[in-house]
Amino acid sequence: MEKNKIRLGVSSCLLGEKVRYDGGHQFNHYVSDVLGEYAEFVPVCPEVEVGLPTPRDTLRLVKNGEGQIRLVFPKSGEDITERMESWARERVRHLADKNLDGFVFKSKSPSSGMERVKLYDQNGVPRKTGVGVFARIFMETFPLLPVEEEGRLNDPRLRENFITSIFTLQRLRKALEEKNALGTIVDFHTRHKMLILSHSDKIYREMGRLVATGKDQPLDELLNQYRELLLNALKLKTTIKKQVNVLHHIIGYFKRELSADEKQEVLELIENYRNGLVPLIVPITLINHYVRKYDQSYLKQQVYLNPHPKELKLLNHI
Repeated sequence: MEKNKIRLGVSSCLLGEKVRYDGGHQFNHYVSDVLGEYAEFVPVCPEVEVGLPTPRDTLRLVKNGEGQIRLVFPKSGEDITERMESWARERVRHLADKNLDGFVFKSKSPSSGMERVKLYDQNGVPRKTGVGVFARIFMETFPLLPVEEEGRLNDPRLRENFITSIFTLQRLRKALEEKNALGTIVDFHTRHKMLILSHSDKIYREMGRLVATGKDQPLDELLNQYRELLLNALKLKTTIKKQVNVLHHIIGYFKRELSADEKQEVLELIENYRNGLVPLIVPITLINHYVRKYDQSYLKQQVYLNPHPKELKLLNHI
């Protein structure tokens, strides 16, 4: 697998593979074509890989009289829960070797939906409270790994948070593949400080303490703790309030450089962002201008100011 690309697990049908129960697909342009420019996909179709034909009868999640959730064919009554769970546990073991940076699931699927899947009661009445069998086992196995559904990627904030997360994990993985050393973790942390702060002030401070004492513990132990804290931070969504805090924090690095007029200009843009009048890209663009103008070496390396390719235009919509 290419170390320079994101390693992204994805439901096969989203890539246009004809694996759906009706013999069709659910091709998703954003996942396949847009993210495909930056990602190496690991496609998964639980129903085909477990041995079911295409086309096939539809499957349902059903809660039986004992409160157990079962995966069944409603037409025939056949229950394939154990078969799917056994396959899923084996599949996630193989996926662990892929060092995935994230996964995009197919929404509403009784095997792959990560939330709000129809769960039928004994009377055949559905409620959107289920989780697909494979998706559940995947998320139980990798509880901190970034996951999303293709439908949720239409939400600008969820999309930006997910893509920031998978690019961040890709950078950490690439850095450690090049040199697995304490210095690598220190350098990565230094470059990602502002980004981490935009997700959680508490975890930001905790990670700082961990890195500062890193030489006092084995490297593998340090890395495991660091990665867990990083993933926990990335799971916490950014907010306008958190972003404004980071933007003000960044302005503090220009105490000696910015003129009174320049400082007032950037503060006004930050306030406009706070009030929902402009997207985040507006104050960040001006800050990047000042970083270049005044050759601010520390901020030049801050991933927060350029967290993902500009072509994705993610900061234009939040």
